Amino acid sequence: MREEIEGHPLADHFNRLTPEQVIDAVEVQGSRCTGRFFALNSYENRVYQLELEGEPREGRTGASCALDEPQGGPARTVVGKFYRPGRWTRETILAEHRFLAELAELEIPVAGPLELAPGSTLGEVEGIYYALFPRIGGRAPEELADEQVQMLGRLIARLHNVGASRDEPARRQLTPETYGRDNLRYLLEHDLLPREVRPSYGSTVEALLDRIAPLFAGVPSHRVHGDCHLGNLLWAPRGPTFLDFDDLIVGPAVQDIWMLVPSFDAERQRQVLLEAYRQFRELDPTWLRLVEPLRALRYIHYSTWIARRWRDPIFPRTFPHFGTLQYWEGQVQDLREQIARIDHDAG
Repeated sequence: MREEIEGHPLADHFNRLTPEQVIDAVEVQGSRCTGRFFALNSYENRVYQLELEGEPREGRTGASCALDEPQGGPARTVVGKFYRPGRWTRETILAEHRFLAELAELEIPVAGPLELAPGSTLGEVEGIYYALFPRIGGRAPEELADEQVQMLGRLIARLHNVGASRDEPARRQLTPETYGRDNLRYLLEHDLLPREVRPSYGSTVEALLDRIAPLFAGVPSHRVHGDCHLGNLLWAPRGPTFLDFDDLIVGPAVQDIWMLVPSFDAERQRQVLLEAYRQFRELDPTWLRLVEPLRALRYIHYSTWIARRWRDPIFPRTFPHFGTLQYWEGQVQDLREQIARIDHDAG
């Protein structure tokens, strides 16, 4: 599943979305904006928090927000996500929405998309797909107590039970080929590596992939969150809510587990999570050998993710050192350290 982001005909339009365009897209479904609107932090998509009147007004199509008109009911706050053109197809996004609906049906706490029209959760404005989500209260945790880790272990196991209940051909597979070799090929074909580091980066990635490919053999894959770090959790008194399934992938269960407990030296906390996980789902201890390979693949994928979006003005401002010789030398060093860890674990 190849992304077609660079040079996409809608890229400039997406990069220059205005508040008026966002509001008009939301209001075309019949709801009215109260005028409260601000952008949320997101690199991949454009995400906005908007306040809408509680009851949609019938017959309204694309009108601008009007503060001086009567309100239709108690205001409600929603989050609008406008998907980056060229990354996902309509079917791929709907696969994300279907998974969220399956999870919500089993009362697994997720922020699922709202209906924009009967039976439809995906809208389109001038070729750009978007969805609305409820605003969820809570705070992103910086660290977790054991009781919270246990709760997450049980919830992730239940999430994976749903993920394994059906195939999803519309979503990307997480393998050494897709996250490793495909990304390396992109970097080389687009001449994105400085000539001083091109041979060492390429040979290091190839050496890594040769080591880890056999480790994936026989490990089952199914739908997983894909980007399940603490920043994609909101914790309220009632417990956590999982956010942002934009990176939903078909991959090994360990992908979500290592991202929830990513530290190299957090073995005790990871065991706490796994003990709770196994109350609801089996996890073969040998699958944990994928923790460091998956971390290494994320390094490669993350660099390529930035490279594919470099024409978006947000990326040069956010990652000013990306693409420099120093940056890529650091990547080579990080990958070599991962190879050393993988070799150590294998020994």
